[in-house]
Amino acid sequence: MRFRYLLLLLLPVTAVAGPGSDTLMQALNRTIRATAAYDRQKLQRINHLKALYPAARGLVQQYNAAQQLYEEYKVFQFDSAFTYARAMERIATAMNDTTRMAASKNKLAFVLLSAGKFKEAFEYLQDVHPRQHTDSIRAEYYTLMGRYYHDLADYDSDSYYTARYQALGNTCFDSALVYIPAGSFESLYYAGLKHLKQGSADKAFTLFHTLLARPALTNHQLAIVSSTLSYIYVLNKDRQSAIAAQARAAIADIRSSTKETVATFNLAQLLYEQGDFEKASVYIEKAIDDASFYGARQRKVQVSAIMPIIQGAKISYIERQRRLWLTYGLIATLVLIVLGLLVVVIYKQYNKLKRAEKTISEARNRLELANRQLHQANEALKNLNTELQDVNARLLEANKIKEEYIGYFFNISSVFFEKIVRFKNLIDQKIADRKPDELRMVLNNINMRSERDDLLRSFDKVFLKLFPTFVEEFNKLFNEEDQVVLKNDELLNNELRIYALMRMGITENEKIAQILEYSVKTIYAYKTRIRNRTIVPKDEFDKKVMAVKSV
Repeated sequence: MRFRYLLLLLLPVTAVAGPGSDTLMQALNRTIRATAAYDRQKLQRINHLKALYPAARGLVQQYNAAQQLYEEYKVFQFDSAFTYARAMERIATAMNDTTRMAASKNKLAFVLLSAGKFKEAFEYLQDVHPRQHTDSIRAEYYTLMGRYYHDLADYDSDSYYTARYQALGNTCFDSALVYIPAGSFESLYYAGLKHLKQGSADKAFTLFHTLLARPALTNHQLAIVSSTLSYIYVLNKDRQSAIAAQARAAIADIRSSTKETVATFNLAQLLYEQGDFEKASVYIEKAIDDASFYGARQRKVQVSAIMPIIQGAKISYIERQRRLWLTYGLIATLVLIVLGLLVVVIYKQYNKLKRAEKTISEARNRLELANRQLHQANEALKNLNTELQDVNARLLEANKIKEEYIGYFFNISSVFFEKIVRFKNLIDQKIADRKPDELRMVLNNINMRSERDDLLRSFDKVFLKLFPTFVEEFNKLFNEEDQVVLKNDELLNNELRIYALMRMGITENEKIAQILEYSVKTIYAYKTRIRNRTIVPKDEFDKKVMAVKSV
């Protein structure tokens, strides 16, 4: 397929400016979606020319009118282009104008080559005798002969005929260069193409970049150079630049309603070889649509041969992605279970610490009473010692439970483990030092709100790992001024967290209120305020949120 890149110069495509801040592929996708609009503009020009066609007076005007319609159709639709080229031939014959007859045969050969009808194209070219005509006729003739032989070389693709046809094609291009005006775009381009076919890619690259620097290039010329540069990038193993160049050519083809094109086909091949089956599938479908519309037989065969391969690779890729998403779903379920257990552990630990605080407070009161009544009987002391032993036993039990949960919790959060260890050591020290006031101060410093915030932040991190685009997709449901703006240290705010819980499957307001420690009325108020701002119908808002995809 190497000469498909080179022979793009024969296809009238237009170039495209850079897509600004968007990527080139995004610009191409938008252009593909606008194909129908560009085609309507093309048909409007054609219909205008058709309306003027019957009014042409005299053979010269009729010939010129037919030629205008041919130029509009030649890369748009084969049947119509062929019809008007035949009309040009008939009118030229009636005029007995050998120059116009040769020009019409060249144009018939062009559309026949574009449609893959090599034998018929060659028959028309045989009827053109270039030595009898102007330099422009000769240049066009030898260019078409060069394309004919190179297309045959591509079609045969063997070890014998391909080399012969390539040599003949190169000879024809050499002849064409003789008749092309020096210093023109065509002369520089063909010189670069000649260097490229002779293996001097660096010289060709320099000439093509010299052409791109010209300020007066037409869109057609810019597209030709970009397409040929894509092949040079492939030779230099610069695949990303090759893809970008081919994408620009594809955009140009669509904007000029060029259906006889290989840009999207070549782009699909490059993306397939790179492993991007999704985009390759889109562009190969566009290529086969264009080939079918134009009526290019060999192009349809060419595209149809690779399309099942790309589609098969795409199906395999989708299946792998499905299995990956299933794995992510299982992981998410396990994470939710672990988080649930973590909540239970923290709650139980909190209750045990509260009970321990109460027990210590009671013990302190008894100890103070014993100090004031030191003169009392030894029996009272024994009773107090018994109570203290009971308190110690409870504390040992609490410590044992705490250590068990710390050992379990270590696998989930080493940070929380370290907090519990430090807290345990501090309590033991205060008890050993008999400093109950400081012990109470320590206990009062427990910030459950902070722990709850950490738990919610952990939920935010896990949720955003599963749904990294959630905030972006959520904001798309609002006008810009109504979108959620997070603070620098926020992952989710209360509004986003309510719908994050819903996206995770917790849809009951009572459960959401319990998790976030709000009233059910507050949850209703949040939801109502959010739905009043959305740009989508209120009854579809929850469905839109639930449709956010996980990675």
